[in-house]
Amino acid sequence: MPVPILKQGTYLIASVQSALTDADTERLQDDLMTYVSRYRAQGIIVDVTAIDVMDSFAARSLRTIAHMTKLRGAETVIVGLQPEVAFAMVQLGLTFEDMHTALDLEEGLSWLNKKTQSRSQRDGRDRGR
Repeated sequence: MPVPILKQGTYLIASVQSALTDADTERLQDDLMTYVSRYRAQGIIVDVTAIDVMDSFAARSLRTIAHMTKLRGAETVIVGLQPEVAFAMVQLGLTFEDMHTALDLEEGLSWLNKKTQSRSQRDGRDRGR
């Protein structure tokens, strides 16, 4: 089942509704890259609240999404990791140390707002030089 991706201003919100197959995960990567380009998104939220199991392929894929979209100019935040999923990931040595996570959608939006606001202020100063 494809993951719905909503556009909210300059952000994209991908809400994962159930455990993803490898094919679903690859489709999510492709869809997000297409949408980032089409909508010139500055931020992406991947909401994994509904996932109660995450395998190593899915975890690596989320990291890949964050790296790919950052190269395209969009920040990515993963929200809604269940405590059991986080615990299992740590036990398996799977971490998101090089990407941002947030407790829920509201916190993820707040982080993106701060991140994109500081980026636009920095870009404005750079253009003034």
